[in-house]
Amino acid sequence: MAVPKRKTSKRRKRMRRSHHSAAGLAIQACPRCGSQRIPHRICGSCGYYGGKKRLEVED
Repeated sequence: MAVPKRKTSKRRKRMRRSHHSAAGLAIQACPRCGSQRIPHRICGSCGYYGGKKRLEVED
């Protein structure tokens, strides 16, 4: 069975794993009120999704 000749250094190991990081959240403006929200979710500030009132929000 093949055996590594030398120990993998921390630098080489971390360079290999540099692509394993999590992607950032996609954030867009709400078309109705303009506040920031995640796509395909109800807006937390106005309660609208898809042009319809889906949630009662207290001011």
